[in-house]
Amino acid sequence: MTPDTPALHPLADPHDAESPLEFDFIEGARAVFEEKIVFNRVLGLKITTIGSQRVCAQIPMRPDLVGHYGYNRIHGGVISAALDALGGLAVLGAIGARYRDESVDQRLDRFSKLGTIDLRIDYLRPGIGAHFELTAEVLRLGSRVASTRMSFLGADGRLLSTGTGAYIVS
Repeated sequence: MTPDTPALHPLADPHDAESPLEFDFIEGARAVFEEKIVFNRVLGLKITTIGSQRVCAQIPMRPDLVGHYGYNRIHGGVISAALDALGGLAVLGAIGARYRDESVDQRLDRFSKLGTIDLRIDYLRPGIGAHFELTAEVLRLGSRVASTRMSFLGADGRLLSTGTGAYIVS
């Protein structure tokens, strides 16, 4: 790294090597997602990677997330809400890359206009484990609507649920 090269955020997607999101944008998105959105704090969502097309996060299993007490299974609503939130974050990453001519604050403000239009979740296997991994990728970012695909995985990498989402971005 040369003195003129900006520092990369530890959460930056290594696959965005040619044009990574700026440190300040990633930190702002992390603060909004993990701190300012109270429900994400309740879920325990923590970003592990954020890029222009793909984001990843984790949720640690806790007793207050149990949906079936007999099996210690995570509640389906937690899965749905977490995948929806991560889909929205993926769209924010894509917006951050598309509108680089705007300031970080202007791009982060676009998140306030983002809303879920449609969400589909397919529950494939019971969500049992110590923690869960989530991924979301942007399939298309249009001028008004963005489409995403999300995955909810066990700690062992096994696919537990999938999702698709459409978000209003105008």
